[in-house]
Amino acid sequence: MIHVCFCFHDKTGSYAKFAGTAMLSLFENTNSEVTVHIIHDNTLTPANREKFSYISNHYKQSIVFYNLDELCPDKIAMIIKLVPEVETAKVTVGAFYKLLIPQVLPNEISKAIFIDPDTIINLDINELWKIDLADKVLAVVPGTENGTDCRKSFRLCREGIVSSFDYFNTGVMLMNLDILRGEEQTIMQGIKFRGENPAHTFLEQTVLNYCFSKRTIKLRVRFNLFVKNARKYKNLDFSGKILHYVDGSSRMGLDMNDFSNRLWMKYFIKTPWFNVETFGRLYTSLKEIRNDLKDSALNLSTIVLGKARVFFIAPEKLENMKQIFSIGDDEKIIIAEDKKSLHQLISTMKTSKDTSVVFVTTEKLLKRDFPFDRLNKEGFTEGKDFIKAFEFLPNAENVPSASYALIEAL
Repeated sequence: MIHVCFCFHDKTGSYAKFAGTAMLSLFENTNSEVTVHIIHDNTLTPANREKFSYISNHYKQSIVFYNLDELCPDKIAMIIKLVPEVETAKVTVGAFYKLLIPQVLPNEISKAIFIDPDTIINLDINELWKIDLADKVLAVVPGTENGTDCRKSFRLCREGIVSSFDYFNTGVMLMNLDILRGEEQTIMQGIKFRGENPAHTFLEQTVLNYCFSKRTIKLRVRFNLFVKNARKYKNLDFSGKILHYVDGSSRMGLDMNDFSNRLWMKYFIKTPWFNVETFGRLYTSLKEIRNDLKDSALNLSTIVLGKARVFFIAPEKLENMKQIFSIGDDEKIIIAEDKKSLHQLISTMKTSKDTSVVFVTTEKLLKRDFPFDRLNKEGFTEGKDFIKAFEFLPNAENVPSASYALIEAL
């Protein structure tokens, strides 16, 4: 029997469908008997629980639910006490639930596979299950396998706590539960470290790397392939891989010309989350977008009426912006390339206040967020003196993940 765990906190009730889609892909591609362990809390609705059970019954596989609010509320309370930001951050306390797998699964289960819900398991999971962990704690894919500059991306590596070659992503892990059950205090020390060092941005990933980076088996990237890399290198062969739709340009979207989107949708439409109400929610979302666009167009026309346009553009995007905004030869362009360009922009805005509006087309200046607060301090107002024109541009990553918000609403 293969044991696979999915963990989540579902504050809106809309996240369960990702775990359900991943679970269905697991069953579709695996020939062995599988027990799926759903590690959740009180946010799992009865309707979503029923849908998980429907999928497992349909594929004649097993499923077990573990409500952590009932099984170990003291441990959750301790995590929140040590890392209080989980109550307000986008990433919730659910990120830490994978750390509790060794304690909540029955002792007779000696190992388990953890998989993040935002994945598609496009292989027979027995390929991962049969790996011999021996005396290692985890089998994981190092960040370098996905082309990540770990020293640049992770403070643990910059501070020399974890080697850049050992740092791993926690989205897919084969876990040695026999060893981990004796490491509860080690893990708690890792949580304490993360709570005391909030500059280490990542949550449970910081904890597990802090505790076990030297005690892992390194897996090939096919067991945890970031979709953004598949898109970047146009790798369309997704067979024999676990795709991870991790944040940013890896997100799934509705553009079916993108093969990774098609693959996710292929499995999603087989789940009970794909129903009549799904189309209703999608229609409502598209209607709202259409109305917002109409309002934005009306507001924009009002803002620029009777005023000259001034453009603040990064040099590498100059020609592209000229085409997108149909910039005339007589319209002023300030090239966003250094501090002097910001001073020039402010000077221009002061001399042409009330007679021009600035289109800021770049979110960054000198690799930092554009200092809109500086414009506000100079007395300029968004929607009157300047607009964030980059919000009108296509997705900056040039990948079909811009419609992820609609996927969330399905």
